[in-house]
Amino acid sequence: MERTIFTRDHDLFRESVRHFVAAEIAPLHPQWASDGVVPRSIWRRAGALGYLCMAAPEEFGGAGVSDFRYDAILGEELARQNCTGPGFGVHGTIVAPYILNYGTPDQHRRWLPGIVAGETILAIGMTEATAGSDMATLRTTARDDGDAYVVNGQKSFVTNGSLADLIIVSCVTNPEHKQWGVS
Repeated sequence: MERTIFTRDHDLFRESVRHFVAAEIAPLHPQWASDGVVPRSIWRRAGALGYLCMAAPEEFGGAGVSDFRYDAILGEELARQNCTGPGFGVHGTIVAPYILNYGTPDQHRRWLPGIVAGETILAIGMTEATAGSDMATLRTTARDDGDAYVVNGQKSFVTNGSLADLIIVSCVTNPEHKQWGVS
């Protein structure tokens, strides 16, 4: 079935990503699966090619393009070649937007260049054994301790967790008003 949502630019991007996955990921993916880790070098390579966090402003190395179709293409091409190891989608489409939309200017300067370059790998700690990803039943808490938060709890299925340099963690910060107190 022909899809009409993609432009010529998207088609060119897809060709580039398809070649990258076929040449640099697919041949090594079985070994990475056996080892249980995707090497950081492939993250840096994806960053160098401009595939990570395209929505980041140009001043931080991104393309400044907030078009989810590019992220979808990256995910489709990895899936097309059964390369499930690289967690580029979690990195660029789930975690990076928290930093882009809620981070301070200092956090942008500190983190975004590395995120775009593949030097700083992102993960999210949301899922819990007893709650799944249901935010209303989270048990992990974060208590304000002055200039820091003390986190107490457990997370599971943290995609990119073993490589991550920065992890967004879902926590209850106001147990009395749990429906409003998830951060």
